[in-house]
Amino acid sequence: MKSVMQLINQQIMVKVTGGNFIQGIFTDIGNDILVLFDGQRYRYIPLIHVHKIKLSSQEEEEISQPTGNSLIQQEKEISYRSILTNAKGLFIEIQVSGKQPLYGYVTGVLSDYFVFNSPIYQTVYIPLTHLKWLTLHDQNATPYTITSLPIQTQNLSRSFEEQLKKLEDNLVVFDLGEDQDKIGLLKKIENNLIELITANGETVILNPAHVKSVYVP
Repeated sequence: MKSVMQLINQQIMVKVTGGNFIQGIFTDIGNDILVLFDGQRYRYIPLIHVHKIKLSSQEEEEISQPTGNSLIQQEKEISYRSILTNAKGLFIEIQVSGKQPLYGYVTGVLSDYFVFNSPIYQTVYIPLTHLKWLTLHDQNATPYTITSLPIQTQNLSRSFEEQLKKLEDNLVVFDLGEDQDKIGLLKKIENNLIELITANGETVILNPAHVKSVYVP
């Protein structure tokens, strides 16, 4: 069996969390991230979400060799954290949960989460373990053609749980509101559990380890 390094510069299929396959030229890999060129842009995929890698079949359309801007600079070895850091301030597209990607800018990279500024959701806090992939967008464009995107200055906590505690007694939306039980008043973070009061007054207990994102509406 070929080692993963022998697949460099070859066209592969990558199965990621959620069952989706991403196809592209395999250009680089680090201890915790893999890089594909999908024919238009580089995609950076954290290895925690890579379920399977295999060569593309001969029936698949051939992808041209990589061109364009990359988030890889002069590091001897790439890492998930270095890619996120290099992406700060650049217009990017990310996939976290559901089928819809998010568009905006990384504004902070902390110990176990990062901060994403989105025109739609404003400031979004995303645990590092839940980003499925990211890619650079057209740097000559802006999200939704908005010319100026306000970025709020914040006093950020180092850990995701500590940042959540700062949101106690605020209305919050977890996982972009895909589940109505994840929208409500964040009452308390205690004993590694989240107490949330939903719109109908019910109390829901959530495990923060399974929270993919949070924002304050």
